[in-house]
Amino acid sequence: MSLVPMPPITDEFSPRELLSRETVYEGRIWNVVHDSVKLSETGGTIQRDYISHPGAVSVLVMDANERVLLVNQYRHPVGMRLWEIPAGLLDVDGEAPLDAAKRELWEEADRTANHWAILTDVFLSPGSSAEAVRVYLARDPQLVSEDQRHVRTEEEAEMISTWVPLEEAVAAVLAGKIHNPTAMIALLAAQAARASKYTNLRDANEPFDVHPYLREG
Repeated sequence: MSLVPMPPITDEFSPRELLSRETVYEGRIWNVVHDSVKLSETGGTIQRDYISHPGAVSVLVMDANERVLLVNQYRHPVGMRLWEIPAGLLDVDGEAPLDAAKRELWEEADRTANHWAILTDVFLSPGSSAEAVRVYLARDPQLVSEDQRHVRTEEEAEMISTWVPLEEAVAAVLAGKIHNPTAMIALLAAQAARASKYTNLRDANEPFDVHPYLREG
């Protein structure tokens, strides 16, 4: 029996007819919407409630010794302090994802970086949320002078940071010691990218067109 060649594995856009949309809850950062969607010309319709989310960016910072910068902050819904990577919402009108990532790195880690690339893009919970996150790798980091640093408030005021060897951070993920999903994804992606000396990563300026609200057309 011969095997049928398979095309490259890739997620694909699949537009469907939106019959109606209603905002059923308005929150401070995201809303909950109710959609009625026609699956196909001959198929039925489905009703879905989900979170309409602005999306986010996150940054895995790596130094010349392949140590990664982890930040630690309190997360109220789970009642824990979590080890994470710098990250933040795409909530500034007109701000490009790469610029948002650079801003978040400055705000949360007092740093800039000279070299940027895309590690991966991810939907954190595509069955219930439109949240899309772009994960960057930032290399050759530079510490910002003290007089140019962002003043952190609320939970961010308690943030601390530390440098961890990549292998040690990956081991912490596998041991169930790190739970933040974007940090886990970034660390494992960086571990995989290291095998090719990071040469297979995408350009940092590539459009974030898988984001539901940043797609052209």
